[in-house]
Amino acid sequence: MNYLAHLHLGGQRPGQLLGSLYGDFVKGRLQGAFDPEIEAAIQLHRRIDVFTDRHPLVDISLSRFSMTRRRYAGIVLDVFFDHCLARDWTLYADRPLEQFTSNVYRVLSAEPQLPERLAMIAPHMVANDWLGSYREFAVLEQVLRGISRRLTRPEELAAAMQELRVLYEPLSEDFRLFYPQLQDFAQNRLHDRLTQSL
Repeated sequence: MNYLAHLHLGGQRPGQLLGSLYGDFVKGRLQGAFDPEIEAAIQLHRRIDVFTDRHPLVDISLSRFSMTRRRYAGIVLDVFFDHCLARDWTLYADRPLEQFTSNVYRVLSAEPQLPERLAMIAPHMVANDWLGSYREFAVLEQVLRGISRRLTRPEELAAAMQELRVLYEPLSEDFRLFYPQLQDFAQNRLHDRLTQSL
């Protein structure tokens, strides 16, 4: 899952939203460096990643990609699934996407101590509405190009958009089957956390 899905799944309080994003930028053990709510959201982010990586429907999605792209298929799929979520937002969320993303950007902008790499990209995320822009399939090309600059073999992502066009419908159906299960998983973890804190 990519940024939008993690933010959607991780809880809507400011600390939960921050932790949902921090999960991509904070590695290693958590030892009280952050507020407990943020650390709990980072842990949930990691559990969501494990659940996703081990899910048979995700295995099916990954197997649809050609062998030349298989190494980075997980990255491409994460980005595509964020597109599916943004495109079909009203099926999975109870408030408009614009309202949701505005709240995320407000929380990000108000936090003075973001992790270093997130602090560098957050202004661009807010200014260019990264989260909302995922609705447009064409935007994924820019996203993947940006990701490829951080890879050791960026050429393997070069034709990813062409492959996504071919796989658009089957991968969309995979998402429709998978995401409600992921929502249930995340909601159960959030409920467990709430119960333990009472």
